[in-house]
Amino acid sequence: MALELSTAGIRLKWATEASSGVMPTSGYVAIPGVKSIPSFNPEPSNLEVTDLSDTEWKRYIPGLKDPGGAIGLTVNHYAAFRTAWEDMLTAYATAAAADKALWIEIAIPNEDSFYFRAVPSALGFNGADVDSVLENVAYLTPNSAPLWDTPST
Repeated sequence: MALELSTAGIRLKWATEASSGVMPTSGYVAIPGVKSIPSFNPEPSNLEVTDLSDTEWKRYIPGLKDPGGAIGLTVNHYAAFRTAWEDMLTAYATAAAADKALWIEIAIPNEDSFYFRAVPSALGFNGADVDSVLENVAYLTPNSAPLWDTPST
């Protein structure tokens, strides 16, 4: 019997390192208004290793994975979100000046969390339509290999 999970309750959180190079396990702050988190599961490149002894099929080994640069989070753009994002940008700048990183946690209820180091980008304006929710795309540029670990406290 499978125990499938829902996306309900997933939260995107951030924390800065207390000690350079050590992922924080507590003190993560949630960013409100996140509506969509894109895939962070890139296909590895394929490195061909075929040699002259191969007679019918080429052979490959997996190479590096490329998340494709910045990942865009779809968010509801409102004052509390904007304040939270600006707080994260300020914390990142302070941490970076002290040679420390900002970590992102994708906290999934009843599951381990997904973590990676990232550089946040300043917000722009994503446009507007008649009779629509004001949304934005907030960007995080991953700069470490992601990992699964126990949820933060």
